Amino acid sequence: MNDVSIPSATVVRVSGGAIRGAMADGVVRFLSVPYAATPLGDLRFRAPQPHPGWEGERDCLTPGPSAPQPIPPMTRLPGLDLGPLFADPWDPDRDYLTLNVWTPDTAASGLPVMVFIHGGAFLLGGKDTALYDGASFARNGVVLVSMVYRMGLEGFVSIPGGDSNLGLRDQIAALAWVRANAAAFGGDPANVTVFGESAGAMSIADLIASPLAEGLFRRAIVQSGHGALVRREDTARRLTAVIARKLKVTPDADGFRSRTIEDGVAAVAWTARPTIRVDLRERNGRDLTYGLSKFIPVFGDEVLPQAPMEALKAGAGTGVDLLIGTNRDEMNFYLIPTGVRDKMFGLLAWFLLGRVQPQARAILKAYGLGRKGRKAGFAYAEAVTDLMFRWPARRFAEEHRGRTHVYEFDWRSPACKGELGACHGLELGFVFNTLAAVTGAEGMVGEAPPQALADRIHRIWIDFARDGSLPWPEYSRDDRQVYSLERDESAAEPPAPAARFLP
Repeated sequence: MNDVSIPSATVVRVSGGAIRGAMADGVVRFLSVPYAATPLGDLRFRAPQPHPGWEGERDCLTPGPSAPQPIPPMTRLPGLDLGPLFADPWDPDRDYLTLNVWTPDTAASGLPVMVFIHGGAFLLGGKDTALYDGASFARNGVVLVSMVYRMGLEGFVSIPGGDSNLGLRDQIAALAWVRANAAAFGGDPANVTVFGESAGAMSIADLIASPLAEGLFRRAIVQSGHGALVRREDTARRLTAVIARKLKVTPDADGFRSRTIEDGVAAVAWTARPTIRVDLRERNGRDLTYGLSKFIPVFGDEVLPQAPMEALKAGAGTGVDLLIGTNRDEMNFYLIPTGVRDKMFGLLAWFLLGRVQPQARAILKAYGLGRKGRKAGFAYAEAVTDLMFRWPARRFAEEHRGRTHVYEFDWRSPACKGELGACHGLELGFVFNTLAAVTGAEGMVGEAPPQALADRIHRIWIDFARDGSLPWPEYSRDDRQVYSLERDESAAEPPAPAARFLP
């Protein structure tokens, strides 16, 4: 009896030794393959080091732990199940700087390689959710890789005596591992496309600008991200001091190493609460994250010598083909399930935005607050969508000197009584062709999402990774062509009202 659903073992050799994966339904999967040593003990707060390797064949048949992170405060909101976005817990007894690989054929050669970096506010997330399953990419001729990287205190806190931007350094190490080992899975190491969403997309924008990542990928897809979300080190050190006080340690690597990783995760969970105020405004009075995350990369080190936008102006990333875009209703993810948008009134909108943006009153007025019939929550949602996501992404596209295309994901979800719209993260099930993971009465895409749209978006991503093909014109400052993924057409887009209030 030949049943293709029964897994069969496949063994390949990579940098650390031989690994055993499993083939099922025409796809070979290798799960939780180490790309660097686990950063414990003296390796905490240090740049990733090579994995020591292993003897014999290492089983890579089951998902592994995520990076250390707090338990999400909730994974289910009224009418919406967010569980598919979150990762399995950290396990101190297993390697966690690992990656997954899906391939159609380890004996192939020259297949395009795509490397996914997950989001989660530089604080949460992992590679092993059903939403990020790479099997559909593999069935369509792609070697798909996804990774774990350090986050929170371990990855994105500026700590004297430790190395900076550790999460980005992990991503660079994983990409170097892919370049060295892609051929073992049938992939072409000279044809790598890196793609990610939210914090993963912000990371990729930073990698485009980083001299340490130069040459590690040919193309990049930035989903709901850009390069403006980086802090000066002196601003970032305010967060370091707050966490150190909570842990009652000196604000340096030795102090933090004196506490366990679990202690650090607990302190991060406390710090991440929206009620815990940390002044992370830059010199211009703006908090770049608009209160959505306290943990982001810094610039001024060897990873990011310059702020990414300045690096682009100087020519960084010119050789990288860029596909970048946003979702039409990004902020609905944060405001609709909680009911905040519909409860918001004018003074509250002004107060919330004023804490992170000195021109709050003028911005909200530009988005219609005060106009008859215009509800405060709608003005706030649209303003912060543009301030935090849409306009910085367009600016990144403007400054990128290489080939650049811009998209907008605009299919509106029927979830939350039709109010969720094209919210943050909604495109992921379409990109991975994994709609089943987020379909249902409380699923993000509702009960009957359009499979044809998923097939088309999935194909656009694959074609771009294969040879850079895209079905619409390039984006430039003089011709702002933006492609609607739902309508399958592009049109020139005027500058957003937020343009007047951002660099």
